[in-house]
Amino acid sequence: MNRDIVLHDLGLLDYQKAVDYQTKIFNKIIDQKLKNRKSVNKEITQNHLIFVEHPNVYTLGKSGDINNLLLSKEDLEKKEIQFFNTNRGGDITCHGPGQIVCYPILDLDNFFSDIHKYLRYLEEVVIQTLNEFGIKSERSSDETGVWIEPKQISARKICAMGVKASRWVTMHGFALNVDNDLSYFENIIPCGISNKSVTSITNEISNQVDKYDVKEKIIKNFENIFSAKLINGIN
Repeated sequence: MNRDIVLHDLGLLDYQKAVDYQTKIFNKIIDQKLKNRKSVNKEITQNHLIFVEHPNVYTLGKSGDINNLLLSKEDLEKKEIQFFNTNRGGDITCHGPGQIVCYPILDLDNFFSDIHKYLRYLEEVVIQTLNEFGIKSERSSDETGVWIEPKQISARKICAMGVKASRWVTMHGFALNVDNDLSYFENIIPCGISNKSVTSITNEISNQVDKYDVKEKIIKNFENIFSAKLINGIN
């Protein structure tokens, strides 16, 4: 099993370009797995982790409800916000500058063949990262992602999550609010949940944080929780 993970940091990149970038890697891993089935000399499959930020965009998962987008097409154009239907799980969410998006493209046969466990591990990466900023976060029963005070009236989501998997290869991932403009969430019902709000790291600690520091903590916790080694790829 190969537990090395190639790290890519794409900076600020249009959502569709990031999806295309992911898809190319995703398909290459699946193609290799299919070749390995027919070959005596099997090649190891690679794993990748992509950091990226997106210009302001709303994305709707394959099981999402378009009614959770509260803007018309004309409104989106006026506000210069893109919208995409996407093939990940989950409902609608928002991406924008200041939010760290993490797309792990892993062959889970290198780790464990369990999507439920995979999602819980991603949540744990975020929970442990937030702990290092003095933010106590938790899971919320029946609601994927990472929350603060999920059982209270003040419940607020700090990290949205949605993945796609085929032949145990993953794509898409999680979006952690660091210092992004939270007002964009007012134009949607985030993740289809109307009675809870959203927050960010800077909102919780009332102070600016270094996004590179957040990424370094994500990398460290990803390595620990997945028993993996992150190696530099494209930065």
